[in-house]
Amino acid sequence: MKQAVIDLGTNTFHLMIVEQTVAQPWTVLFRESRPAKIGKGGIGQNQITDEAIERALTVLTYFRSVLDEHGIDPAQVPAFGTSAIRVAANQDHFIETVAQATGIRIQVISGDQEAAYIYAGVRASGAMNLLPSGDSESPVSLVMDIGGGSVEFILGTTERIFWKQSFEIGGQRLMDRFMPNPQNAISLAAVERMNDYFREQLLPLVNAIHQYAPTTGRPLQLVGSSGTFDTLIDMQYCHETGHWPDPEQAAFVLPVAEFYRAYELLLTRNHDERMQLPGMIELRVDMIVVAVCLIDYILTTFGIQTITVSRYSLKEGVLAGS
Repeated sequence: MKQAVIDLGTNTFHLMIVEQTVAQPWTVLFRESRPAKIGKGGIGQNQITDEAIERALTVLTYFRSVLDEHGIDPAQVPAFGTSAIRVAANQDHFIETVAQATGIRIQVISGDQEAAYIYAGVRASGAMNLLPSGDSESPVSLVMDIGGGSVEFILGTTERIFWKQSFEIGGQRLMDRFMPNPQNAISLAAVERMNDYFREQLLPLVNAIHQYAPTTGRPLQLVGSSGTFDTLIDMQYCHETGHWPDPEQAAFVLPVAEFYRAYELLLTRNHDERMQLPGMIELRVDMIVVAVCLIDYILTTFGIQTITVSRYSLKEGVLAGS
C-alpha cells in the first residue's frame, strides 16, 4: 500500500512516498525536499506574503504532479502545516489557495503535536540508543529539531516522553533578528545577543531538565533531527571520508569535537565562503549559522558531551504511528 506525507516547514517543504509491507515498516519510493521559504519577509508580522504563497504553490504543484505519477489522491495525503502557517493571520487564505490550486488539504498542527511526531520519528531511527548508556536502561535524550519557524525540544527515553515543548525561535526568526544580512559573517556581538535571547526564551527547558534529568542518574545526550543536523553530518563525512553519507542510513554519531570544527568554520565565513565548505548545500548555507549558535548554547548550558543525529523526523513519525 502506497502512503504519502507532506511536511510544510517554514523554510522547506518535504514530500515522502512509501510502500508499506508486512515484511518491513516501509520502503521509500520517493523523498524530496524543496525550499519554499514561506516565512521569508513576513514571519515577524505573522503573515505569509504574496511572494511566499507563489513559492509555496510552485513547490506544491510539483508535489501534486509526483502524487499523480504514483496514483495517490492528493486530498487523502496528510499535509502538515507547522510554525509559519500556525501563526499566520492569513492562514485560512493560504490553505484555501493551496487546496484550490493543487487539491492538497493542509492540516495545521500545534507545536505540541509537532513535537510528538518528531519524537516518534527520532525513536524509529534508533538514534536515541546509538551510544551505550552504561546500563540496561535507555539513555535520557534531549531531542532537538530546529525548523525555520520553531524549535521543538523533547526530553525522554525510547520508552516515554518526560516533557516536550515547541518554541517559536526557529532559524528564519533568528536570522531576521540577529543576522539580517546573511551575505556577511555573523558578528561576535550578535552571537552574544543571541545567547542572551536563548537564556530568556528557554527557561521552560532549563526547568524541565532540572526536574526530569537528575531523577535518572544518567548523563543527558543531545539527539538532533532535521536540516541543520543533517548538514552537520554531511560536512563531517565529506571532511573525513571525501564522500557523502549513505542516504539510507537513519542514525549517526556526531562527535562534539566535529561539531565545534564545523561551528568555527560557519561563524567565521561569509555566505560565499560557507558555500565552499564540503557538505554544504544552498538550502542551509545561511540558516545553519544561527542554528549552530543554538546548538552551542544547549551543549554549553547543560554540559552535554554526546550528540547523535536522526535523519527521521516529523514525516517518519507520522508513518511510524500510522
